[in-house]
Amino acid sequence: MLVSAALQVVIFPLPGMYGLSWVAVAPLLVAVLRGRVPETLQLDGQARLVPATPWQGFVLGYVCGILWFAGTCYWIFDTMHRYGGLPIPAAVLALILFCMYVGLYHGMFGLLLALVAGSNNFRLDKSRSDKSGLKAAGSGASMRRALVAAPFLWVAVELARTRITGFPWELLGCSQTANFALTRIATLTGVYGLSFEILLVNSVFAAAFLVAKEQRKRLLVAACVATAILQAGQLVAPPPVAADRTALLVQPNIPILEGAMWTREYFQGTLRDLTAKSLHPAGEKADQHFDLIVWPESPSPFYTNDPLFRDAVSELARQSKTWVVAGSIGITPAMHSGGESSQIFNSAALVSPQGEWVGRYDKVHLVPFGEYLPFPRLFAFAGGLTKEVGEFQRGASRTPLDAGGERLGMFICYESIFPDEVRQGPLEGAQVLLNISNDGWYGDSGAWKQHLQQTEMRAIENDRWLLAATNTGMTASIDPYGRIVAATPRKVRTALAAPYALSSGTTFYTRHGDWFAYLCAIISGGALLARFVFPNRAP
Repeated sequence: MLVSAALQVVIFPLPGMYGLSWVAVAPLLVAVLRGRVPETLQLDGQARLVPATPWQGFVLGYVCGILWFAGTCYWIFDTMHRYGGLPIPAAVLALILFCMYVGLYHGMFGLLLALVAGSNNFRLDKSRSDKSGLKAAGSGASMRRALVAAPFLWVAVELARTRITGFPWELLGCSQTANFALTRIATLTGVYGLSFEILLVNSVFAAAFLVAKEQRKRLLVAACVATAILQAGQLVAPPPVAADRTALLVQPNIPILEGAMWTREYFQGTLRDLTAKSLHPAGEKADQHFDLIVWPESPSPFYTNDPLFRDAVSELARQSKTWVVAGSIGITPAMHSGGESSQIFNSAALVSPQGEWVGRYDKVHLVPFGEYLPFPRLFAFAGGLTKEVGEFQRGASRTPLDAGGERLGMFICYESIFPDEVRQGPLEGAQVLLNISNDGWYGDSGAWKQHLQQTEMRAIENDRWLLAATNTGMTASIDPYGRIVAATPRKVRTALAAPYALSSGTTFYTRHGDWFAYLCAIISGGALLARFVFPNRAP
């Protein structure tokens, strides 16, 4: 269980030991399926191991989950302490509580696996001629049933984490984003199909340690061959994807400052500098024309009703004769709303080459504790992250922004980790995906790369070019295979000439969403039912 937790940490960035994903969950499977030694089965000095009880399975999975999230999402401490204003003990407590909460899903997996395996179907059979007198009624069938069910159970639990908790951070399949041949399955099943494949191979490795020694070598060879074949997809480079357009993605590298530090002089100086980077990017020809200029989400007080900000962006659009997308704080009434009350949104404003503000995307899926406080009275102590701007309101539409016939599928920062939500853009006609993000909240941790990896998966699932414009980096152009074809260094103020192309086709996943994950959930329910209706029958 401890080994499994450690392996699940290193298969994601920054360690990047992606090949270990094929064995990362196997130790947990073995721990649950060989979880105890009942006294009644210790005969002739031979210990007979049987599956863990449901409670034991839950504890094994839960501890594994807590450790995995602590090792992967450790950056939550720094975010809550440095930017949320929490003292160190409170920030540590926040991280622990977070890990204990999301770790419940690993615990759920362990519990369900133990239930499917069964742990009460062993009895003594005195009629047996062998000396042990042991008959494990249906034990082999139960083990096989559990191992076959494990991939379905894992995907069902990942779906639950996505839908119920709303934190599908680094689903297991994301570890294979660089496996260009294998990830083609994601255009059919989404990332969940990759998670399923990984668990399937893990189940074979686990089986090798659950069978008799004489059968172990055969299973290990089969598992190693399967791993080599599947991981070899990383060596298969698909052909370059033609790009006939170029966007200028500005990386402003704006520090996270207290509101009082944003003096009028600093504010105007920042606008001038970003405008200069947009009009005269280093390393580009003086007469270079871009199809799109993008300013990302940033910690700057760029309000859409502020004349200084509006005038600067409008003038940039007119001078460059280019469509501009500017990350900003949207003020109501929103362009798609008839409301009159003053509300704020995390927004992406669209400005035409004539300098007219013609559209706006308001972020739909907000970050808890970052952009709004769930249960404000209960969590009032964590309000530091929202104290500068108050609480954001949720947007109401995922309709693509229309930049002169070029339809932009917008999603902001944290929204990139939700596969079913990002696909709504292409489903409504988005021809290119555009993610604007302020990854400065992550500090110097590896979270920025974890976030970028998940963004790459969205490009793969929808077979779309994806432009990732970030505040501190890495700003990148990602092709439909999930390859980064152009990128900036981190933590510098610069601009990237990002190639891309438009596409109007849709993948099976774009059209049908998480059908595969729901199918796995249904099959998991059937496996649980079969455990009680046919306890001794092999699958």
